[in-house]
Amino acid sequence: MNYATHTQQAIPSSSVDEQALAQAELYTHLESQAEAVAPIQDPLTSRDRRIIGEIIQVEPETVRTIWIEGGITVWVQFVEGGRLPFDRDWFATRVAEVKATLPETPRERNERLSDELETACTAFGLYHGEIDWLSFSTKLYRDGHFVGFVGCNQQGWYTRPRQYGVNRVAGSAKDVIALLGVRVAVAA
Repeated sequence: MNYATHTQQAIPSSSVDEQALAQAELYTHLESQAEAVAPIQDPLTSRDRRIIGEIIQVEPETVRTIWIEGGITVWVQFVEGGRLPFDRDWFATRVAEVKATLPETPRERNERLSDELETACTAFGLYHGEIDWLSFSTKLYRDGHFVGFVGCNQQGWYTRPRQYGVNRVAGSAKDVIALLGVRVAVAA
């Protein structure tokens, strides 16, 4: 009588490696798709990280996030794991002290000026061309027509109606746009 004997065959290690590689690729693809659909927004700015780094004497890049627990304790979470607790009132006092002394980086300055310009342009119904980030200046347009130049330098916000001419200076982006004779946009 003939009997069939079944034996279990070993899976070659190369196919296991290929499967692990394929699985890793799949996870990477799924993560990138999830990021594209719902991007993760970092609640801390680079300035926030610089302030926290100055307070607790660590490199700003090592700070992942912070949160307040129970209204009493500020927790600082690090990128490589681990966290430190601080008294909320002490931490708030130190943040105020460090903010007052920490100079603004050129990037932070440009981000702040860009936000102010966007707000002013929206109020006047204007849009701007590409910003020259080194000199922080740009051209303003309304309905496709050139309105003037605006920028910000050591003297503050400035404007002029033509490429060459005298700059007119004011304290804010909204004020310099008004100096061009542009009126605030009215909803129809």
